[in-house]
Amino acid sequence: MASQDWAEKDFYKILGVSKDATEADIKKAYRKLARKYHPDTNSGDAQAEKTFKDVSEAYSVLSSKEDREQYDAIRAMGGGARFSAGGTGHNGGGGFEDVFGDLFGGGRSTPRGNPGFSGSGLPPEFADLFGGGGGGGGGFGGFQPQPTKGADRSASTTISFGGSINGTKIALREPNGDVIDVRIPAGIKDGQKVRVKGKGQPGAAGPGDLMVTVKVKPHDFFVRDGDNIRVHVPVSFPEAALGADISVPTLAGDTVRLRVPAGTPSGRTLRVKGAGVKTKKGDGDLLVTIDVAVPQKLSQEAEEAVRAFAAATADGNPRAALADKAKL
Repeated sequence: MASQDWAEKDFYKILGVSKDATEADIKKAYRKLARKYHPDTNSGDAQAEKTFKDVSEAYSVLSSKEDREQYDAIRAMGGGARFSAGGTGHNGGGGFEDVFGDLFGGGRSTPRGNPGFSGSGLPPEFADLFGGGGGGGGGFGGFQPQPTKGADRSASTTISFGGSINGTKIALREPNGDVIDVRIPAGIKDGQKVRVKGKGQPGAAGPGDLMVTVKVKPHDFFVRDGDNIRVHVPVSFPEAALGADISVPTLAGDTVRLRVPAGTPSGRTLRVKGAGVKTKKGDGDLLVTIDVAVPQKLSQEAEEAVRAFAAATADGNPRAALADKAKL
């Protein structure tokens, strides 16, 4: 860097620090500005690129104790004065480099004592700002952009309820006729995504992935609630009143015996442990809601039996407390 440039530039102002800033202050200021103006995050922004170069130059001088002392001396002696090669200097006709050349061993591009910058355009101690510096050559300040994977693609499919519980395999057809096989894992929920690696857009570091959103058709009997399964099972009035053992279908295709306690009202839910969706984290439960069925038609004998029951239970009024509950 030409010593004339040092006199013309206020490196403290560029970094936004005072002239008595500590080494830690300078490092902190540079870290903040380098992250903000690095070309990796400001692609195509010429002003950001220039600012990053100025910030890097300022740090390269002020981070070195020897170079900072020399810079301060130059600023104190010469201020911002300009000297042309043919002008009159302290040595009678010498330019700026002639006056201060002995301080730097002649003009040079890298300040003495500075360890240099990494391939990312950052000093080695700041390589962590962008995941480490790239190799040399190419790009801004030797910055070599890392190859990136291709973009992900998206698709959607609809599967049966049974396919979501037991797992299944589907085939997605590309516009060009190619077929992509997608394995749907057992226990997948409606709206979840399945990743198919390497079936996205091509890229320098390899293709992206295909993200398949899975929709699950509703079932006529089973309703999923997290990893639990809900079902509604009708029982007769005598079964609800007297209690009964009933058979309830399960996801496995068999049935499970369930005890309905005597006096079970319509709407009560009974639980069958472990008869829900099976996952790696554990099994859900089967939640059975009891619906007391009311017969639509009664034979004469059945009607007489119901009337006899009504007479026998006439002293019981299930709506007796409604008036009190309804008070505002």
